[in-house]
Amino acid sequence: EMSNMELVKKLAGAWKELPASQKQVYEDARKADWQKYSEQLAVYKAQLTPAQAAALKEERRKQLAKRRLFRAKREMTVLGKPKRPRSSFNIFVSENFQESEGGTAVAKLKHLFDAWQKLSNSQKQPYLQLAEDDKVRYENEMKSWEAKMVELGREDLIRSKRQRSKKKPAETETARASSRESKAKSKLKKSEE
Repeated sequence: EMSNMELVKKLAGAWKELPASQKQVYEDARKADWQKYSEQLAVYKAQLTPAQAAALKEERRKQLAKRRLFRAKREMTVLGKPKRPRSSFNIFVSENFQESEGGTAVAKLKHLFDAWQKLSNSQKQPYLQLAEDDKVRYENEMKSWEAKMVELGREDLIRSKRQRSKKKPAETETARASSRESKAKSKLKKSEE
């Protein structure tokens, strides 16, 4: 009737109270199991073809990279890194999602995407302005956060000066919005499949 967490706590408490002589039995069993595992692993690796070994090594590399990325993102969250700015389409979706037609989230998103496509530039303008305001908010919060990270001695987490000062070629917000729309459309197609 205990939860897993309660059971683990109870077992950990029992382990701490166990005398060293009784723990030794379990330690010996663990060492024997580890030895058996090591031998089985060596046999398994010996029968792999070079291509299989390379694929296995690549898979392991990808898993480690994914784990490092997850840890880095979690660390950024703990350190209070500001959330990225929202796009005009994202703001439109968040304001209209609840009232949108469709039973599933995918159906609602599809309906909202179609509605966004049908909006004129003048109707999109409030969302474009909100997106620009959010971008300004993000830049201000990032400057403050980066200054805080420098004070903490974590210069490795801040954007490089070149990256901050580098300006993108002149690109209108509508061109960027249409680029985001095409990305959203391809994601919708993938989710429907």
